[in-house]
Amino acid sequence: QEKRVQVSPPLTRGPSAFIPENEVMQANGLDERTNLLVEEYSTSGRLDNITQVMSIHTQYLESFLRSQFYMLRMDGPLPLPYRHYIAIMAAARHQCSYLINMHVDEFLKTGGIAEWLNGLEYIPQRLKNLNEINKLLAHRPWLITKEHIQKLVKTGENNWSLPELVHAVVLLAHYHALASFVFGSGINPERDPDASNGVRLIAVNNFCVCDLANDNNIENASLTSSNFGIADSLSELEALMERMKRLQEDKEDEEASQEEMATRFENEKKESLLVISGGISAFPVTFSFDDEIVSTDVSRYIEDPGFGYKDFARRGEDHLPTFRAQDYTWENHGFSLVNRLYSDIGHLLDEKFRMVYNLTYNTMATHEDVDTTTLRRALFNYVHCMYGIRYDDYDYGEVNQLLERSLKVYIKTVTCYPERTTKRMYDSYWRQFKHSEKVHVNLLLMEARMQAELLYALRAITRHLT
Repeated sequence: QEKRVQVSPPLTRGPSAFIPENEVMQANGLDERTNLLVEEYSTSGRLDNITQVMSIHTQYLESFLRSQFYMLRMDGPLPLPYRHYIAIMAAARHQCSYLINMHVDEFLKTGGIAEWLNGLEYIPQRLKNLNEINKLLAHRPWLITKEHIQKLVKTGENNWSLPELVHAVVLLAHYHALASFVFGSGINPERDPDASNGVRLIAVNNFCVCDLANDNNIENASLTSSNFGIADSLSELEALMERMKRLQEDKEDEEASQEEMATRFENEKKESLLVISGGISAFPVTFSFDDEIVSTDVSRYIEDPGFGYKDFARRGEDHLPTFRAQDYTWENHGFSLVNRLYSDIGHLLDEKFRMVYNLTYNTMATHEDVDTTTLRRALFNYVHCMYGIRYDDYDYGEVNQLLERSLKVYIKTVTCYPERTTKRMYDSYWRQFKHSEKVHVNLLLMEARMQAELLYALRAITRHLT
């Protein structure tokens, strides 16, 4: 009541509206290791729903919690309340009230000024100056230029030092990507023993908990029509295994030419235009907050709410140059820059990226001893493709062979407009796979997205420095 926040009871018990509670508990058994990690690295001091779902993959959870703890709590260029306020600003771009509420509490606990929570007009000009880069990073990071960086570091008394700016950019990218994980995994509001009904006051966005299960707001012909039976989904699994095997064999036989590889990337980029949240369109569609009503408690933290994701490769517009990954890589460029300006964060992020990319149990649904490398790479590279990042040595034909339509709809929604993710989308792909495998997909999407945002921001900072 104090926060004037709309309440919606969780739809299901447990940490996720998409994953049965017993599956989360069984998968992780909430072992001693998880509890130790939470004691050591949780900023809220308790096992929250995000951590419970992530703890299905304990190895990854450790990397995640360590890097998040470092960003929020350890020595760094920014004061503690600033860190939490920046997390709030980032989460608000996707109307992620789960993360906003979490950091409103943390902001106050670390000595933040309560008045700032009334909205952006109450915060210092320095923080306000982050609005533009927050908006671009969240929705169209390819538009970030060295001029944006110069404006922030050369604004007189309100200027940002480069170390402060790098810390802010890492936080923004982290929380945009974490919003993707929250919506993609159907994370439920926290239950709070202090609340009279056991449910903590959590604001909901229009596609919130009630819709996550019912999909009231999305008429999704392309997904509704696919009422596959078990036999269909089994054959879907077999077909995917077969395609993976064939790709491995073809690799040994022939290499595609550079021109052919470039063409395949362009085709995949154009094809991603036709994949829209909620189905397949004959025309590219841009979504923005205008389509929904942004609840007031979220809108107070957003400037320019109508600004949303717009396809990188839209027709009839000036052709944006593709970001050739070889020209500015995380390993050779981003890592050293971020580490130089904000010590040690580079190592922690690098470990987290590697961990999720290499994470495998060599299983697929009911099959054991499966090499899933090609599938993991296709997921990661498809996210980067939607952000206009191309790997010269990757054959984008693999994306088309391995990621079926409903999975592409899901990936694009979770990555580009996560607030539109629904349970039906989550259920519609890989119907024979375990929930733990789908959580792994969400971790891959989250980290691929974070890395894409960082590459664009760090490249702009490098250009400013040279």
